[in-house]
Amino acid sequence: MTYSLFTRVMAELIGTAFLVVLGNGAVANVELKGTKGFHGGWILIGLGYGCGVMIPAMMFANISGNHINPALTIALAVNGLFPWSEVVPYLAAQMVGAIIGQLIVVWSYRPYYDLSTNADSILGTFSTIDAAHSYRDEFVNEFVGTFILIFGALGMTHNMAYRSNIGLANFTIGLLVMTLVISMGGATGPALNPARDLGPRIVHALYPLKTKGDSHWDYSWVPVVAPILGGIVATYLYKLLFL
Repeated sequence: MTYSLFTRVMAELIGTAFLVVLGNGAVANVELKGTKGFHGGWILIGLGYGCGVMIPAMMFANISGNHINPALTIALAVNGLFPWSEVVPYLAAQMVGAIIGQLIVVWSYRPYYDLSTNADSILGTFSTIDAAHSYRDEFVNEFVGTFILIFGALGMTHNMAYRSNIGLANFTIGLLVMTLVISMGGATGPALNPARDLGPRIVHALYPLKTKGDSHWDYSWVPVVAPILGGIVATYLYKLLFL
């Protein structure tokens, strides 16, 4: 079935909102003082982000392709696998969805934001942080992580589609994201997705919180540019080798 652009854009908006609610919601549960999951550990965060990708994929993959990530949308367009005329609507939907999702996280955890006094922990519930203060190293981390994400996602959806089991492909993409967060995420967050980082960072900059430090705008280009470049290279190589 072919869906209208409006329907596909709404799927991208809702899917990205779900990603941020489940992913950053897991971070808030672990990082904010007084929550049931306070200091629950990185595994909870990995599980939240994995399900944050898997559940929208199960819902919307057959509608919009479940990009929910500007890096994937741009990478597909650059490599001739997605129409450029639809790139801006998809990116706009992903950004709006990320902002709405982050607002839901803040509203859901507002009492615990008020209890928390660690500005970095609070920022971590919104966006990634340059913990090592090395743009080069963090750029490499985001580039490699996104390369693996998109190369793996293309491989799984392509192969599973031929076996008429796209549902399993969507499940394994969620598992891949969870594994990437657990294995590669300690360095930066990670982002692996420009909308997931930039949308919530805008919310952090503008939303009034009791304790709020710097939004680290000097670093914000890294989780935008590195995933986009990683996605373009991953898609190019996958197309060259396997399509």
